[in-house]
Amino acid sequence: MITDAPGDMTSDVSSDMTAGMTGDMTTGAIPAAAISAIGAGAVAVLGLWWANTPAVVGLDGWLTGAGRITGLLAGYAITVLLALMARIPVLEHGVGSDRLARWHSMGGRYVVCLAVSHTLLIIWGYAVTDGTGVVSETVTLNLTYPDVLKATVAVLLLVGVGIVSARAIRPRLRYETWFHLHFYTYLAAWLAFGHVLADGNEFIGNRPAQLAWYALYIGVALVLVWYRFLTPIRQALLHRFTVTRVIEEAPGVISIHIAGRRLDKLKIEPGQFFRWRFLTRGLWWSANPYSLSAAPRRSELRITVKDLGDHSRGLARIRPGTRVLAEGPYGSFTARRRTRRKVLLIAGGVGITPLRALFESIPAAPGDLTLLYRARTSEDLVFRTELEQISARRGTGLLYCVGPRSVVGDPFTPHSLTALVPHLPDHDVYVCGPTGMTGRVIPALRAAGVPRRRIHHESFEF
Repeated sequence: MITDAPGDMTSDVSSDMTAGMTGDMTTGAIPAAAISAIGAGAVAVLGLWWANTPAVVGLDGWLTGAGRITGLLAGYAITVLLALMARIPVLEHGVGSDRLARWHSMGGRYVVCLAVSHTLLIIWGYAVTDGTGVVSETVTLNLTYPDVLKATVAVLLLVGVGIVSARAIRPRLRYETWFHLHFYTYLAAWLAFGHVLADGNEFIGNRPAQLAWYALYIGVALVLVWYRFLTPIRQALLHRFTVTRVIEEAPGVISIHIAGRRLDKLKIEPGQFFRWRFLTRGLWWSANPYSLSAAPRRSELRITVKDLGDHSRGLARIRPGTRVLAEGPYGSFTARRRTRRKVLLIAGGVGITPLRALFESIPAAPGDLTLLYRARTSEDLVFRTELEQISARRGTGLLYCVGPRSVVGDPFTPHSLTALVPHLPDHDVYVCGPTGMTGRVIPALRAAGVPRRRIHHESFEF
């Protein structure tokens, strides 16, 4: 059943209605620039092969040439993969963590395919040249060529990481296991680096090419060290995050209040998230992403967590006074992406977390902001009292859809959404919830006439 929450339709409206309405320029330019830079790097790598290949003759030449191209692209692409996950602020804010993760996932498949293709093509090409079998040539390459054995280990590591990231296997792994297995990608990159310089025809005796390759790998390594390791330590020393309260919001759902100093220095926006590392037994070794569930206060942040696994379950036992390391803020799921006056927020389950913060803070006149909240039962409506207070104060629309689909029907069809939200195509829509729900909502919004660029979705599924 879909119901309207009570509200007196009076509000204190933010005077700056245009502050978050420049999203088309910012959210479009940075992804385009990033893709262009990646493409330009790939073209430069191909140019390096072209400049060092006067001619390609015979089957062995074609096989070896293809092997060299795939090897160069694999060596370049692995640095792109690492850079995408380096948590560079301009990318995290301008592209969005979920889109970066999708790029990383897609790029990972390319890297594995390129690395495996390079290995097979080079072995085959050299075998044709030497007139030997592929098994014999494989042994010869690994035992006599410098750094080839290291490169073989690198390929096996990449294949292993690719296997655990496959859709059929990934859901069976704990987030922490999957996350830490990906650190083998660093080892694979280091092993492959020396092989390219030692055995690549494009680099032997070519000092400028060698220096460019060094600059690429060292540059990415420095970015990784700075943003993934040194920045969290610097933030910990500056802000001194500490747990102050742990409150049960609903069955299996808790909110953690975290105090800190100089939070204004972080320039946090509602809708963003941090990667939190709680310095207590059993939790200190894992940094997990959780969104802010309230607009940031001057000296306090709040996150809300549902029991979905060992880590989130362990947070219910956190005690006040526990020190916290926080990496962030990350994500572009903010008011900056907004391009229209009217805004619709669609939440499912604990996906209400970042939308609760936006519902409180995004500039909107009475009647211009609506929240549609889907839950299985009334007990699963997290922040119900808070949401109704915000709705009454700001004059916003608040709709609940509670109950099994067999009883309440599907609110996420084009017809249902259009009936619930007049002038739906004129809205910016923010969606956050379980994968199954968002997989229905986004196509329904498109079918109802909402352009893709005005549908904002950020997923933290690993």
